Amino acid sequence: MNNPDFDPDKARALQAELKQKGVKYCVGAYVDIHGVPKGKFVPIDHFLDFAAGSELYTGYALDGLGQRPNDDEIASVPDLDGLIILPWNQEVAWFPADNTFKGQPYEINTRVALKKQLAKAADMGFGMNLGIECELYVVKYTDDGQLEIPNSDDNLVKACYDVKRFLDRYTWLDKVSTTINDLGWDLYSLDHEDANSQFEFDFQYADALTMCDRYIFFRLMAKQYAAEEGLLATFMPKPFADRTGSGAHFNMSLFDLQSGQNLFKRAPEDDPRGLGLSELGYQFVAGILKHGPALCAAFAPTVNSYKRLVRRGLMSYYSWAPVFNSYGKNNRTNSVRVPMAGGRCESRNADAACNPYLAATLVLAAGLEGIRENLDPGLAQEANLYEWTPTQLAEKGICELPRTLDEAVEAFAADPFVTETLGQGLRDEFITYKSEEWRQYHQRVSQWEIDQYARLF
Repeated sequence: MNNPDFDPDKARALQAELKQKGVKYCVGAYVDIHGVPKGKFVPIDHFLDFAAGSELYTGYALDGLGQRPNDDEIASVPDLDGLIILPWNQEVAWFPADNTFKGQPYEINTRVALKKQLAKAADMGFGMNLGIECELYVVKYTDDGQLEIPNSDDNLVKACYDVKRFLDRYTWLDKVSTTINDLGWDLYSLDHEDANSQFEFDFQYADALTMCDRYIFFRLMAKQYAAEEGLLATFMPKPFADRTGSGAHFNMSLFDLQSGQNLFKRAPEDDPRGLGLSELGYQFVAGILKHGPALCAAFAPTVNSYKRLVRRGLMSYYSWAPVFNSYGKNNRTNSVRVPMAGGRCESRNADAACNPYLAATLVLAAGLEGIRENLDPGLAQEANLYEWTPTQLAEKGICELPRTLDEAVEAFAADPFVTETLGQGLRDEFITYKSEEWRQYHQRVSQWEIDQYARLF
């Protein structure tokens, strides 16, 4: 059996419930190395087989699952506790899924990797809570492959929190917001972000695995509702060179598995550093900083990501992007921030294109290492680091994070911690695909090159 935890009674009861609700098909959506969901659709009459792991896949057909044409197939095992009946098509039931190989968890699967790391945290008495801030653009995708802001007259430079532009996309925003609440995720904030037709949704944090499942589904849902209006919801980190990029800030804390207590929480007046973070929290942050360059590859995993991670770029104002491997309070020039209320830390270099399972696996492992080794993150940085010279940064021991995907993958490959956390197979798959992504990017001739050089010489 491909699902060693298969419970036939639970599966029969759920099948009957789904049939009563009119569900005709089910899909167990696992993800490839990029965090893109994949799966087969199975008729509801075959739900018991589906739940037992009947669906087999040629891993070589997918990115980053570590298989070759001569390998046996991998199976998909749905997580029945993650059921979502598609709000826009009530005949389809969605389940997050893992892969197994010959009846065992498949090591080259990022959701499996996260579950393994969460088990290691549990051995230390910890659970991990995670909130992901969902930023994205809603744009037009033109016939010639260009991205355009839907408002043809929209040239507002400072669009942040703009009410008119929020209302321009009200129908889409309301669909997404209503669905988030109908799913029980508890949306507590949404706004028009810094750039034209850029938006952010914030819903209640959850345990790390649940939040990663929700982020994968959120991307699908946002795209679906935008397509219904002839638009594209894009999670490309930097779709416009002169506009702010889209992040997916990871807000993290550890909780006690017995009591549920937030172990990062401390009153600011009781914290000698004044940030409202416990010593355990500072150790966690120190672990993140120790492996900051390697983590950047998972948080910012595309060529385009590093056009977001700049101080200013083509804009007339600072980018808000975290380019320094440092931490502080409400200082957004740091890569790690402790928000004003304390009790959590925020990794800000995570962007909208990340595979959340991979990023969460690595950042949790780094934080746990910081705790085990009793690391100290040093002094919080509260200055505007964008304005500091390389000499000033060096004097404070602050380094910049990788500036290109190539640099990030090199840091990822060079850090033994990555292999220890992911295993050799998953580590190598990520490096293979991201190195090839960088190589192909540099073999393409861009429009900028044509504009710059075609008539110059």
